Amino acid sequence: MTSVLYDAPGPRAKRRNVVFSVLFVVLLALLLWWIWLTMDDKGQLKWALWEPFTTSDAWSTYLWPGLLGTLKAAALSMVIALPLGAVFGIARLSDHRWVRVPAGAVVEFFRSIPVLLLMLFANELYAKSPNIASEDRPFYAVVTGLVLYNSSVLAEVVRAGILALPKGQTEAAYAIGLRKGQTMTSILLPQSVTVMLPAIVGQLVVIVKDTALGGVMIGYAELLTARSTLAANYANVVPSFVVVAVIFIVLNFSITSFASWLEGRLRRGRKTTGAVLSPNDATIAGTAATEAGGGGG
Repeated sequence: MTSVLYDAPGPRAKRRNVVFSVLFVVLLALLLWWIWLTMDDKGQLKWALWEPFTTSDAWSTYLWPGLLGTLKAAALSMVIALPLGAVFGIARLSDHRWVRVPAGAVVEFFRSIPVLLLMLFANELYAKSPNIASEDRPFYAVVTGLVLYNSSVLAEVVRAGILALPKGQTEAAYAIGLRKGQTMTSILLPQSVTVMLPAIVGQLVVIVKDTALGGVMIGYAELLTARSTLAANYANVVPSFVVVAVIFIVLNFSITSFASWLEGRLRRGRKTTGAVLSPNDATIAGTAATEAGGGGG
């Protein structure tokens, strides 16, 4: 059995793949065993270091508030960055040079600057504003940096998703008299959602992780900052890192799993209009089409 992209593996290739898979599993098990022994030798597996995570105080005082701060900054950033990125992505496809060129300049400028620098510049800017309280300044700076950077990235995602559609979609829309704005909102954008969804979700995962930069550099109260405070109180640096890493893995895995389910649902929804015709209905429809064609001739 062959495909356009590859040939199906034969018996020798299958045996070789099995050997490589077994070898990889063995090496992974040895690596995990070495990590376990190293942590045990360093005393990092003592129950006293892990016991705080079995009580509600460590979670309610440190981890849950930190996780809430991470989710709040990530959610607000995505809510603002996604429509802003869509606007700039569509603007880059404009026929008007005075719209296309400034939009491209803004996107390329903010996409080229590290998100950490954007957070630092925003923090310094908000520090000079008398209307923003000092305790709220890190949150605003983190959200501003994430929005400026990720909206620029999402603008390219939107532009690439629209350009990935067949040109026949646009030509058919123009043929029935739709303007470019109507074509974009009614035909191109809805169809490009499934194309863009994996990249959008990947960027959402990046936003969740990048909130940690604000905690490290400008003191925003997110999950890693809460971990640092927890480790200082309980003297369990390595276990706290392990627990926070597991939280990030579960959180991001949940996001990607939901996105995979949503993408599959959208793709299945596009395969059919939902109308089911009986054989009699199909015959009647075919007869009507034939008569209409004969009458037109």
